[in-house]
Amino acid sequence: MHRRRHHPAADLEPHHKLAIHWQKLVFIFMGIASTLWFLMRVIPKPSRATYPCMKAAAPLASTFVIYLLGLSSSIFAFRKARVHFAKTRYLFAGLCMAGAVIALTLTLSADHQETFALGQITVQTPNQPVGVAKGIYPGRVVWVHDPDATNEKANPTAFGHGWFLSEHNNQAVIDKMVSTSLRAISGQHSDAAAWEAVFKFHNKKRGKGEVNYKIGEKIMIKTNATSSWGGNYSTSNLAAAYNNSYGISETSPHLVLAVLRQLVQIAGVAQTDIYVGDPMKHIYKHCYDLWHAEFPDIHYLDHDGFTQLGRVKAEVNASASLFYSDRGAVLGVSSKSDKIYKIFDQAEYLINLPTMKAHSHAGITMFAKNHFGSHTRGDANHLHAGLVATVNRGVVTRPGYNLYRIQVDLMGHKVLGGKNLFYLMDALWSADFEIGAPVKFKMAPFNDDWTSSLFISLDPVAIESVGYDFLHSEFTVSRGLNPYPQMEGTDDYLHQAASSANWPAGVTYDPENDGTPITSLGVHEHWNDSVNKQYTRNLGTGTGIELYQVANGTGVAQKEEQAVSDFRLYANYPNPFNAATTIRYQLAQPAQAQLGIFSITGQIIRSIRMETQSPGVHQVVWDGCDDRGIAVPSGTYVYQLRVSGKNQAEILSKRMLLVR
Repeated sequence: MHRRRHHPAADLEPHHKLAIHWQKLVFIFMGIASTLWFLMRVIPKPSRATYPCMKAAAPLASTFVIYLLGLSSSIFAFRKARVHFAKTRYLFAGLCMAGAVIALTLTLSADHQETFALGQITVQTPNQPVGVAKGIYPGRVVWVHDPDATNEKANPTAFGHGWFLSEHNNQAVIDKMVSTSLRAISGQHSDAAAWEAVFKFHNKKRGKGEVNYKIGEKIMIKTNATSSWGGNYSTSNLAAAYNNSYGISETSPHLVLAVLRQLVQIAGVAQTDIYVGDPMKHIYKHCYDLWHAEFPDIHYLDHDGFTQLGRVKAEVNASASLFYSDRGAVLGVSSKSDKIYKIFDQAEYLINLPTMKAHSHAGITMFAKNHFGSHTRGDANHLHAGLVATVNRGVVTRPGYNLYRIQVDLMGHKVLGGKNLFYLMDALWSADFEIGAPVKFKMAPFNDDWTSSLFISLDPVAIESVGYDFLHSEFTVSRGLNPYPQMEGTDDYLHQAASSANWPAGVTYDPENDGTPITSLGVHEHWNDSVNKQYTRNLGTGTGIELYQVANGTGVAQKEEQAVSDFRLYANYPNPFNAATTIRYQLAQPAQAQLGIFSITGQIIRSIRMETQSPGVHQVVWDGCDDRGIAVPSGTYVYQLRVSGKNQAEILSKRMLLVR
């Protein structure tokens, strides 16, 4: 896939342009300081070049030196051109002038912000959960993957054919994915029952009692409209302009439509009680047209208004209600607090719909980072000091752990975090850069295709931890993509959101500044590896995360635990395997179980019948042979568990890979 390097400076509003100019000055200052510091430290003792601080300074220094060389080369070429012109050597003068222009253009247009200084990359310790798991099924993160949701052949930045248009998105499949995810997160067999279960869980957690949605309660859907800043849209109809920002990965309009259908048609929410948008930005024409055609009475929020185009201006609160827990020590005295938009206070429920992608300052961006667009300032530059890379993209200035992280305040805030009904993450079109186009993933099961996935959870820490593992494993230097998730300390905020034991000395996270610190927001851990993708609840070894996989649209026996609450089928281990593999399952009540091994085409390979078994975890070892004892060839196989008990006869299935 052809990808264009995005240079945002030309597209930004005036306040963004001022920020870019300021960052250029910062680059020159830091370049001089880094070069002098590096030379003073390394020349007397060359071994110091391996120190972490020197690794951070080296890229800045080298980039600055290249910048100076380019500038000096252009000046030298201009002078030579003048000399040759004065001597009527026009050919040589023209060549020197061309060289000067090229050198100057390359020097001034270079994006010096994208210098990578990743520092030490911390090796993640797998399956060591911290924090208290949340949810109807504590720690459960549902992952629904269906490659039919997106068009594999899409060119995401082709003008008039962007990834976000209906020609590249199968609405029926996406609708089904949302339905499946809601059922799986709640353990219910219908969408209506799933909504009721989720509302009751959420309201009980907030101290409202175990009550369902009440008619008249407002719901705000917060999208991620990354690209809709000034210059990227037509002021006459808000159509997306064709420039370097066209095709940036952001919240899919088709996912929003699927959620709107669920809210109105299943949950019974009136259109007039629903608000949609990213209040710091605008709603593009292609989004509005898709949504408004079915739901004309919903409130479509806009930063500036555009009421003549059916938008509603997002109103600003009169006073600040978000107080950052560094109390000015990190963000600065002018950034101790922020106002938020009125709709967040007015709405009883919030559905945050971020896109799973990498971020050049934060490492990753999901639910917490999406709230950088929920305060009412013109931009979020003042919050960057609380991230890993504070000024220049990819340049780690605050590496490591136990440092103040702005995301914890956003996750723990009683409105921005506390009103979240559930956490639904858009991973249909994921990207390696917050203002980059979607990229295809190499890892299985994507296999060089779009991610075509949704993630949902009732645990805000668990779902961001899973998203981090996917991004951290996929976006590496070896892939030739932006390795922002590799920045040291990227997941520091997840450690801190999970447990106060990981808070920085002298910092107490209290985003309302009312004297009540936040408690554990959820559970954090890393998976065992990117092949098996197993957490402690998958392995049956702990009380951390459960990655609950649901595969739609892949043909044979793919129910994969959907809406089953009385027993579980775990991923086999090892997987892939070359001789034998262990299959584990858990029963909640006495039941009779039968395990079947099938080919990918549905042909029965092996049938193993067990007598009635007691509640608990059981396991079966498959030796890779069929019912005749003959070893089967390498390939993908489906293992299917049928459980028959007093109140149920259910089937679960998963896939495994045999490699001889």
